[in-house]
Parts: sequence; structure tokens; C-alpha cells
Amino acid sequence: MGKTKSADSTLTSAASTLVTFAVAAAAGYVLYRNGEAWLRSWLLYLSRSALMRRMMTGFPPAWAVASRFIAGESVDDAIVAARQLNAKGMAVTLDYLGESVSRADEAVAARNQILFLLDRIQQNQVDAYVSVKLSQLGLKIDENLAIENLRAILTRAHEHNLRVRIDMEESALVDTTLDIYRRLRHGEGFDNVGVVIQSYLFRSEEDVRRLIEEGAWVRLVKGAYKEPHTVAYANKADTDAAFVRLAQMMLSAEARARGVSLGVATHDDAMIEAVQRYAASQGIPRDAFEFQFLYGIRRERQEQLVAQGYRVRIYVPYGTAWYPYFMRRLAERPANLWFFVANFFRA
Repeated sequence: MGKTKSADSTLTSAASTLVTFAVAAAAGYVLYRNGEAWLRSWLLYLSRSALMRRMMTGFPPAWAVASRFIAGESVDDAIVAARQLNAKGMAVTLDYLGESVSRADEAVAARNQILFLLDRIQQNQVDAYVSVKLSQLGLKIDENLAIENLRAILTRAHEHNLRVRIDMEESALVDTTLDIYRRLRHGEGFDNVGVVIQSYLFRSEEDVRRLIEEGAWVRLVKGAYKEPHTVAYANKADTDAAFVRLAQMMLSAEARARGVSLGVATHDDAMIEAVQRYAASQGIPRDAFEFQFLYGIRRERQEQLVAQGYRVRIYVPYGTAWYPYFMRRLAERPANLWFFVANFFRA
């Protein structure tokens, strides 16, 4: 019996290694023949593949590399990571990974895990807030279910004097996400809720104008979902230009007077430096906004900004549902893919 289990384990390991090698080879071919845009599309497709998810999550070397970008699978792992970052002068966003649940009980379970996370943040007195995805709370099952779950999370967060950010997902959910955000913030008085804007969407400039009028708490990102050319910029240069434009809008005198709080979420030096130049030209203090980074990416740059007097916050994901998140990180920045492949075979 022992020999059979050992043989099965060896076969599984060999199969996973073969699949990973095939994925790496295919990635190289796709990049060579079609460029980064095709590679990004292919990686986003793999992020939705149930087969690849089973193969990768069941193979320890894959997790050994993915763990650079994910704090761990438990709340305790997340709290440890948050403490370490706080000790370096950085604040934290904690994200219990998961999205697009298909059953109401899964949405309730996610809500309960996030409530537990809020309790642990308060108990451990770490400098952190929480990000949530509405699809994880049941949005694609029943909008009212997602609202009820989010309301419970905001209520608990308010009791602990903590904040909650609603992550933005694919473009089809933007209107609903903003509607729910406004219902709970303005309609029900939850002043501890914020939202995310994606610069690659054509609509984002108008959304930002309205959010400025409302004095919103906003995280600005480029965007990590595959979107049609009818709703999003296809070229990186256009997305980058929109990112800088939106950041400047939310750092304007009008926005600051209305109480807008901005998190500039990028790893791109060109974007960071553009925001720094604009802030300096307008006499905006370095602690009047935040630079935000993903956990495990550009650690030296994070520490450099802290040393320069900027506020820095690190987005720290954790949980067992790490595969889709990890694949989107590879899609965002192909250099991450080569890092993953090189370290996979060392693991």
C-alpha cells in the first residue's frame, strides 16, 4: 500500500512538473510570436482554468514560489506578515482571497472569515484595513445577499474603528459595485467604506469626477482583468496616461478640499515619479496620500519610499484560493512569470 501511495505521489509530482514546463514553454512561444498582449490574455485564461488550478494548488513547489506574493493560507499567517510590515513603517491591506462564489453558503462562509479577520486585526492592534470582493460575498448569486454580507462586515469594522475597501472586479460589475458602495456609504452612513478605480477603463474619468464630489476614499489601480477594446484601453501607454491623469485629479486642490483620500497603487517607477512630481509642484505633503504595493513585489522600492517620508501600504492576500490571484499577478507583469518559472524548478 505504501509503495502505491509513493508511486502515485511521484506520478503526480512528475505530471505537475511536466505541466509547468509545458506552460513555461508555451508562454515563451506565445510571447515570441505575438507579444506581451497575447501572453497576458493567455495567462488570464489560465487563471480561470479549473484543471490548472487543481494541478498547481496540489503541487508544493508551486506554492513555494507563489508564497512570495501570498502571505499564507491562514489568518495567523496574514497577521504575522502585517506585523512584519508595520515594523518597517508600512501600513497593510489584508485580503482574504476568493471570488465569484457559486453558492450562498460559500458567500456566508467568506463573510464569517472576514469578520474573524477584523476581530484578529483589532486584537493584535496591527495597522491594517480589509479589502473585499463583492463576488466573494455572493453578488453573482443575489445582490441582496452581497449587500447583507457587506453590511455585516462594515458594522463589525466600525465597532473596531477599522475601514473596508471594496475591490473592483470586471467591467460588467462596475456599475453595481459603485451603486452598492454609495448605498452603504451615503444611504446607510457607513463612512468607513472605500472603493477602487481602474485606469484602463474608458469610464473611469467620469467615475472619478463623481467620487471627487463625494469626497471618496479611493485606491487607484491600472486594472488586471481581460476587457474588450470597447470598454478599456488596449495599449499600456494609454492606460499609463489615464493613471497619471486620474491621480492628478484626485490630488487636486478641489479633491483635497472635499476630503478625497488617495492610494496610488502601482509598481511602475514612471507612474510613481509622475505622482511625486505633481505632488511636489502643488506643495502637497508627502504624507497626504499613499503609495500602495502588492505583497512581495519591489520590496526595496517600498522601503525607499518610506525612508523618503511617503506613506506606503502593502496589499497582503492570504487564503487557500490563491491560484486565480497569482495568475493575474503573472499576467500584469510578464517578468513575474520568468521569476516564477526560474524558482519553480529550484523549489
